[in-house]
Amino acid sequence: MPEILEQLYEGKAKKVYKTTDSNLYLVYYKDDATAFNGLKKGSIKDKGFYNNQISEIFFKLLTEKGVPNHFVQSDGDRGMLVKTLEIVPVEVVVRNIVAGSLAKRVGKPEGTSLRRPILEFSYKNDELGDPMVNEYHIQAMGWAAPEEMDIICKQSLKVNEILTAYLKPRGIVLVDIKLEFGRHQGQILLGDEISPDTCRFWDARTREKLDKDRFRRDLGKVEEAYQEIFKRLLEERHNG
Repeated sequence: MPEILEQLYEGKAKKVYKTTDSNLYLVYYKDDATAFNGLKKGSIKDKGFYNNQISEIFFKLLTEKGVPNHFVQSDGDRGMLVKTLEIVPVEVVVRNIVAGSLAKRVGKPEGTSLRRPILEFSYKNDELGDPMVNEYHIQAMGWAAPEEMDIICKQSLKVNEILTAYLKPRGIVLVDIKLEFGRHQGQILLGDEISPDTCRFWDARTREKLDKDRFRRDLGKVEEAYQEIFKRLLEERHNG
């Protein structure tokens, strides 16, 4: 295990530390919560613990299924050792059901099923509010090469397919998911986290929201939603 050195970065939900291994970072998950590009701020009890644990489960699953990602190993309740990434400044959202901003943009009620998954891209820039862009913007601005975007798109759809199938027997619907990618030694890897912060999870039977929308929309029982996702994943992992 490499030693932890100075903090490199602190974001809205995580801290990133340099280590004595130049190829590895330590990511520490915080309880801080933000929404609407930082306009709404708060804290969710033990969110950092749950997001770290849930992300570990998903990253290990994706590794088994052949999706290259930055996860190396867990480091305590809230820490994760990951491969260093030069982040591609393009966030990818894969949507399976109409929810959130898509409902407003297409004029369809939330919960409307889509005939096929939708891929959306945003320029990763907090100051600009992560504006939506398309592949023409991405290529013209030089954020990612066409062949890199081809990999990113294929991997995003694969992640969506794997997680949708994995969650179905656990009574969870994957409504949509936000993904980030980066470059590590010339290879495109999935990075960031996969958690109730970056996904919309609904209970398959009741359609109850089990994700950060409970914080965004002041629905209450926010901590319980994170706990419920972790509980279902953990029970299946132990029983399966």
